[in-house]
Amino acid sequence: MPSMHRRKIGLGILCVSLVGFGIPSAAPSPAGAKSRLHQMVTVPEEDRFTPFALTIHAGDVVEWVNMDTDDHTIVSDDFFNTAGHRGLDQLLPGTDSNGGQPGRFQLRFSRPGTFVYFCRFHAHLDNDHQPVAPGPEGGIQDANGNFGTPMMGIITVNEED
Repeated sequence: MPSMHRRKIGLGILCVSLVGFGIPSAAPSPAGAKSRLHQMVTVPEEDRFTPFALTIHAGDVVEWVNMDTDDHTIVSDDFFNTAGHRGLDQLLPGTDSNGGQPGRFQLRFSRPGTFVYFCRFHAHLDNDHQPVAPGPEGGIQDANGNFGTPMMGIITVNEED
């Protein structure tokens, strides 16, 4: 069995297990509202969110899991956000600062729209409110002088099922 296939099966089992244990969300659910863990966004052992783009339904919960050793953040790009959670600036601890365990954060999306986010350690907003790589003032530069792409993502929230 290819290792990518095993990872997908393992992630699926983990998601089902987490839903079964009723992991709480960062935002309280109104009485009678359905809340479900729909998708995980991970930070692998590198500076990026995966998947970059995610489509969910209103009422879904997204969990970010930081498997990197470094801390990262989830910061809302409020200029573009229409799905709520304006002003979010959440630390997502890395394994080095979290006792060897991945940092986790959950957010429930209750209305349709978009949620654009970035890591404030690995991106900043330009004059057009677009996340860009941090550059020489704090960016990670490769051997060719490239500061890479900004660490960001987008969640599209559709109407509830």
